[in-house]
Amino acid sequence: MTYKVKVFVTLKESVIDPQGSAATKALQKMGYPGVKEVRVGKLMELQVEETDGDLSATIDEICKKLLVNQEVEDYSIEIEEVAAQ
Repeated sequence: MTYKVKVFVTLKESVIDPQGSAATKALQKMGYPGVKEVRVGKLMELQVEETDGDLSATIDEICKKLLVNQEVEDYSIEIEEVAAQ
C-alpha cells in the first residue's frame, strides 16, 4: 500500500511573520481592506510505502528530526491511501 502524506508547517503564533506582514500590507493596498492578517507557511508532500509499525508515528518522527524547526514552527499531518493503478 502507498500513502500520500501532507505535512503543513506554520510559524507559531508567537513568532513574527515578516513575509505574511508584507503580503497583508500589499493586499490591503491592492484594495482588499478586509484582509487583516496573512500567515505564510509551507506544504510538504511525501509518498510513503507501507511500513511495519505506526505510519503516523513514523511521519511525526520524520517531522521532528528533519522537516520542522520546533522552536518556531508548528505542524499538522494528513495521511491518505493512494489508489492502486
